[in-house]
Amino acid sequence: MAKRWYQEHQRDPWRRQAKNSGYRARSAFKLKQIQERHGVMRLGDSVLDVGCHPGGWTQVAVEEVGSNGNVVGVDLHATDPVDGAQLLVGDVRKGETIEAIIERNGGQPYNAVVSDISPRLTGRYDTDQAISLELSAVALEISVKILKPGGSFVTKAFQGTGIELLVEACKKRFSFVRRFSPVASRNSSSEVYLVCKNMVPLGKRLKGSPSLEIANGLRKLGILPDGDDEDVSPAVGFRRI
Repeated sequence: MAKRWYQEHQRDPWRRQAKNSGYRARSAFKLKQIQERHGVMRLGDSVLDVGCHPGGWTQVAVEEVGSNGNVVGVDLHATDPVDGAQLLVGDVRKGETIEAIIERNGGQPYNAVVSDISPRLTGRYDTDQAISLELSAVALEISVKILKPGGSFVTKAFQGTGIELLVEACKKRFSFVRRFSPVASRNSSSEVYLVCKNMVPLGKRLKGSPSLEIANGLRKLGILPDGDDEDVSPAVGFRRI
């Protein structure tokens, strides 16, 4: 199986195109296709890329917002510098990281948050799905904290049990929520992107934690056991399920 994956990886036309175009990852074309379809970024916008390593989405964001825009990337791992972007190393669940993110935008809220963050797969479906949903919930959590009313949010998810919990959490906070499958996604992948636009004003927005809403929903589905909050993995910065 590993040999077949490697052979397919080497033949991947999006991988070759990314290399020829100077992008660090084939996933750059996923954001380009999302942008072409839904226009989540505009010239002059401020954009936060959550889970930015290795920097492909950050590169695309810099292109889309232009020289008058501002792009900030954050990841648990150090990312090689991207021309036109500010990069941070930190855990977005921590207050000091959020403060640094806001500081990098002159203390002002952002126009868009994008996230292509993925879990380290274990091969166990329920575990991988729960971790993936939690990472998306973390990205949503920071979005509602730092976005301007009317702002946009994009995150990756995987089709399967519990995804509706993430969709509903987004719908409570954005007036436009759509699922989108870029052509650049692998045919064998169950990934889908949630494109959320027009974050509603605070007075009309549901208060409370999106992460807590989704975690409670996963517990009701029997995917996330009670008492999971005690198990924390410092290696990845998110809870290990």
